[in-house]
Amino acid sequence: MADSFLFYNLSEAQMTFHDVFQRMKTFIERDPRSAYVLSIGTDSQVYRDHTKFITALHLHRTGKGAWGCLKNHAVNRPIHSLREKISLETAYSQEAAAHILDEYFMDITDLLLPFTGEGADLTFEVHLDIGKKGLTKELIQEMTGRITSMGIEAKIKPDSYTAFSYANRYTK
Repeated sequence: MADSFLFYNLSEAQMTFHDVFQRMKTFIERDPRSAYVLSIGTDSQVYRDHTKFITALHLHRTGKGAWGCLKNHAVNRPIHSLREKISLETAYSQEAAAHILDEYFMDITDLLLPFTGEGADLTFEVHLDIGKKGLTKELIQEMTGRITSMGIEAKIKPDSYTAFSYANRYTK
């Protein structure tokens, strides 16, 4: 994922991936003795002439706040196939996760390593907008397998808040 892929949140626009991780590092440096959950999730909304996807990156300082940002994607047609839509959501999340693993994950863990004896921890998850209820239950094994094959924990509803809550809020 090139730095031409731009993220935003309520405070800033036009953030490159490098900018995003500088913000995350600053957030961690304020309290390096805490436990963190870094999660990625994508949700989508079908419109008359396009399908809008939002990928969310969310860094939660457990019990002490969070920092997050979003990335827009669009497909210039309505996607009516549930399998195609969930597959694209998963692919957008995988793309961001791969970039994090390739470029930034070690930098973040290096910030926390000196403090592991004092409570510092980092969990990396991909949150999928699928669950055991409804039509998406048939896609659980396939989509979670795509994530776990990357060595990342996959979360589904009701534990996949970055996809079904944070990203979802901005697809409307």
